[in-house]
Amino acid sequence: MIFRKRIPILFWSAFFVFASSCRTDDPVPYRLQTPSWFPQMEIPAENQLTNARIELGRKLFYEPLLSLDSSISCGTCHLQEKAFTDGLPISLGVDEAIGLRNAPTLANIGFAPYFFHDGGVLTLELQSQQPIFSVVEMRFSIAGFLQRIENDAAYKRMFSEAYNRAPDAFGISRAIASFERTLISANSRFDQFEYQGITNALSEQEIRGKDLFFSEQMKCSSCHEAPLFTNYEFENVGLYLNYADSGRARISHLAEDNGKFKVPTLRNVALTGPYMHDGSIQTLEEVVEHFNAGGVGHANQSEFIRPLQLTQLDKDDLVAFLNSLTDIQFVSEEDFSNPN
Repeated sequence: MIFRKRIPILFWSAFFVFASSCRTDDPVPYRLQTPSWFPQMEIPAENQLTNARIELGRKLFYEPLLSLDSSISCGTCHLQEKAFTDGLPISLGVDEAIGLRNAPTLANIGFAPYFFHDGGVLTLELQSQQPIFSVVEMRFSIAGFLQRIENDAAYKRMFSEAYNRAPDAFGISRAIASFERTLISANSRFDQFEYQGITNALSEQEIRGKDLFFSEQMKCSSCHEAPLFTNYEFENVGLYLNYADSGRARISHLAEDNGKFKVPTLRNVALTGPYMHDGSIQTLEEVVEHFNAGGVGHANQSEFIRPLQLTQLDKDDLVAFLNSLTDIQFVSEEDFSNPN
């Protein structure tokens, strides 16, 4: 469902309320405020946000010492300027090992109910550890990293301030998750037009594309619901007749889940190509053409994937609208950048 409530213009700083510095004995919470048109984010009771936890998580997110040869970090596959993707069809790990899938954006990741393209991990705290252990990503261990920083006074101080404990796996996973929950993207020109009352934020072409996107003809919003532009369901979009990657079926072991992947958010989609779980489609124009053609007819293909008979003008309008979902503030926000 798209929310059409209009509110006064908000500055980006209004999306976040900054907390004062944290002390170990009396931590002051970082009060994350989402825009009024967003749902409230659910944050685990044992990992409530504080400045110290977010600061530690940001440092760890960009820490190459978490990889076997100290060559890559979380930020290697999640580049801020690409809306926290990497621009590759399939991400590369240590020694350029080829990963399993295309790196998804981390925009608004704190609202997701599960993680990875197949939904195989249920919490952000657990997700943050997986790339460290993966043989095709960072190929390392928490124990190895802790040995590397055992004499690092800065890390010892930061862990103590954040979690009142020495550096350990508990603090690493929770701190990275804390930082990632702050990665809120909600200031695109679409947001300005639709929710902030800035009537000239979109061009006539973009408005036509928006209306088409939310139309009964297209039904794009059946899966890509505003304001997050995803419903977090698993769908087969008819990309292949035979999927090399079975998607959700890897987790569920159900034949009816073969080729189904979590519906991705379309926020900042102009920055996050190439597209699909395997990066097999290069441009937004090609994505629109795939959906216009109606997929290849896989047995599990979504009921929403069908020939659309769009004109070239329709397709151009849709691409223009998708470009309006880019949030320039998000990809340039200093608080999200590498502090190291």
